[in-house]
Amino acid sequence: MSTALIVVDVQNDFCEGGSLAVEGGGAVAQGVSRHLAEHGARYAAVVATADWHVDPGNHWSDEPDFQSSWPVHCEAGTIGAEFHPALAPALEHVQAVFRKGEHEAAYSGFEGATQTHGRRLGLAEWLSERGIASVEVAGIATDYCVRATALDAVGQGLRTTVLVDLIAGVAPESTERALEELRAAGVGVRSADVA
Repeated sequence: MSTALIVVDVQNDFCEGGSLAVEGGGAVAQGVSRHLAEHGARYAAVVATADWHVDPGNHWSDEPDFQSSWPVHCEAGTIGAEFHPALAPALEHVQAVFRKGEHEAAYSGFEGATQTHGRRLGLAEWLSERGIASVEVAGIATDYCVRATALDAVGQGLRTTVLVDLIAGVAPESTERALEELRAAGVGVRSADVA
């Protein structure tokens, strides 16, 4: 079965020191790079997603509620929107980057698009064209973009697994709720080292 790794939003603004930092974000960047150095050959494809906000409306707020509105983050073209430096070794494996949320919230990587040979492709179409039947998901944040991406992957009929040691969540309670929701939806949750 052809498997792809989806690396979700491992960007500076979501890691320590960023405008919307998630504790453990830097460790996720390091872990994904280490994982691909050791296990990259098991994937038929590796892709990354990235928040890429231009004017996402009320997704940004000066008085965020940290549930549906957030401080300014991952503004297109800024250092905060760039991938974390510790992810650099992993990026050598990445075949496409799917940017999402220019003018909306866009939590799921399946809301993003990439340019390939002059064509704009969504993640579902890109994976389908390569015969991908299963995906593994890593990245930030477990309770928002990782959750949404994994749920959409299942909705696309892909066998989906979240690599629990390569994710970081905003808060312990919402992270645990997200993992329970994912399991209930048929998403596997396991360590990256278990093939």
